[in-house]
Amino acid sequence: MTILNAISRQAASALEQAQMVERLEQARREELELLAITEAISTELHLDTLLVRIVAAATQLLDAERSTLFVYDPSKDELWSRVAEGTVQRQIRIPANAGIAGAVFASGEVLNIPDAYADRRFNREIDRRSGFRTRNLLNAPVIDRTGERLGVVQVLNKRGGQFTQVDIRRLKAFSADIAVALENARLFSDVLALKNYNESILKSLSNGVVTLDWQCVIVKVNEAAQRILGLSSEALVDRPARQVLGNLNAWITRSLEFVERMGATDYHADTDLKQPDGGIASVNLTAAPFLDTEGKSIGYMLVFEDITREKRVRNTMARYVAKEVVDQLLASGDDVLEGSALVATVLFADIRRFSLMSETMTPRNTVSMLNEFFTEMVEVIFTRGGMLDKYIGDGLMAIFGAPVVGSADADNALYVANDMIQALGVFNSRRAQRGFEQIEIGIGLATGEVLAGSVGASKRMEYTAIGNNVNLAARLESANKYYGTAVLLAQTTVDGLKSSAVLRQLDLIQAKGISQPTWVYESLGHHTAATFPKLAPVIKAYEAGVDCYQRRDWTGGLAHFAAALEMAPQDRPSRIFFDRCRYFHTSPPDEGWDGVWIMQEK
Repeated sequence: MTILNAISRQAASALEQAQMVERLEQARREELELLAITEAISTELHLDTLLVRIVAAATQLLDAERSTLFVYDPSKDELWSRVAEGTVQRQIRIPANAGIAGAVFASGEVLNIPDAYADRRFNREIDRRSGFRTRNLLNAPVIDRTGERLGVVQVLNKRGGQFTQVDIRRLKAFSADIAVALENARLFSDVLALKNYNESILKSLSNGVVTLDWQCVIVKVNEAAQRILGLSSEALVDRPARQVLGNLNAWITRSLEFVERMGATDYHADTDLKQPDGGIASVNLTAAPFLDTEGKSIGYMLVFEDITREKRVRNTMARYVAKEVVDQLLASGDDVLEGSALVATVLFADIRRFSLMSETMTPRNTVSMLNEFFTEMVEVIFTRGGMLDKYIGDGLMAIFGAPVVGSADADNALYVANDMIQALGVFNSRRAQRGFEQIEIGIGLATGEVLAGSVGASKRMEYTAIGNNVNLAARLESANKYYGTAVLLAQTTVDGLKSSAVLRQLDLIQAKGISQPTWVYESLGHHTAATFPKLAPVIKAYEAGVDCYQRRDWTGGLAHFAAALEMAPQDRPSRIFFDRCRYFHTSPPDEGWDGVWIMQEK
């Protein structure tokens, strides 16, 4: 009996050992299976593919029918699943606290549901739409190493029964691996997005960018650099800069040597860059060191700014006209910097008695006043599409119709002249508040053919216009001093007007240096009831007087001009013609008199 008991105990012990070995072997197989699955997902860095692999792995690992991975979207506070295995639907989105998945995400605890339909949190509508019958669910939160919840992994319908404690342990272990895989995929996505962003920036830059390593071997070139240098990426990348750039442009390698030696940025402005096909591009070059996060040099960067044709036009014309006009010029494709004959309206404006004013001002105050004045006036010019030609001491010259000819150039020039006078009123109000003397300006306008283009040295070009009409506009600006007016127009400008304007015919003059006489008109459109009371009756009496003057009716002219002066004693044109009529009344002109008034001063 004792022997039988001993044998029985030995048999039981052997069975226990065999069972233990089997359990150990099963655990080893499970561990190897989990390790293989973990390795399969850990090597995938693309998020979409990773999600597919995770749900497939979860289904395989727990011997289930289906799995779903919900990922948390903090921007919308939602759980979403891009892949719902076995269903047509490609994305599910639910509030982060909704349903069974939401409960697991909120609590951070594993939830085993043996009967899905008995749990009120389960949404049967999903099964109804998909045709799938959910029996049981095992849910585990996906939590990273810092404790942040990334989502929920949900496994459905254990084959052959219910989910066990072993399944729970395995899913918890797998969810930790999922967290690592998701973090790696997100980091990879961020790096890839940043790389694509940088690539997009380099591609969209109009400036050429060349990056080099610490040995001055070229690492990266953008499309603009290839175009400017006249070399392909294959001819540049992985080659020493001294070899591919220094042969034709030794100044570039000298610049790199300076940056390498001094650790500072080097800049070359408007320098000729020789290209392999014999062409020459004008560029600005910036050579700078590449620094890591600790400020140590890890390479170098060359930035080429192409300033040939298009940029030279933009850089030149941006000083003269508004940006919209520059864009129009570049879009036209015409070489506007070349000389061309155009019909344009020229405007001259000048400050009265500037020399006397400047004698009472410090140089600093004088420059400050001029800068403030020009800022106001140029802004008015640009609003009507005018081109600032140049500053001339205390005056300026603008052109309407060059470099872009418009149908309303004369109108725009007149609008600007009137607006400048009104802007001057606001400007003077500010000066008066600061205790400064008010200023006056005169403006002359003339329309006709001018020669416009860039003039000067090849690298110091200035866009300007020349011709008799330019001189005439300058003479009319000066004539304002004689007539006591603010804005004078030549007959050609009046003829070019498309819209109505408040004008009065002033005089038939021959300006100094101008061979042909021209009728001159005064613009009155800038006046208000405060600056010129009784404007309409004064002009009516004035025009009647001019009519008498031209018919040599000196007595009638005196009467009409006297009436105008009675209403407007300050009206200098009425005073001038009153004095002329009085002179001619006692000393009539000869029969050859044509009414031309010859200006003796410029």
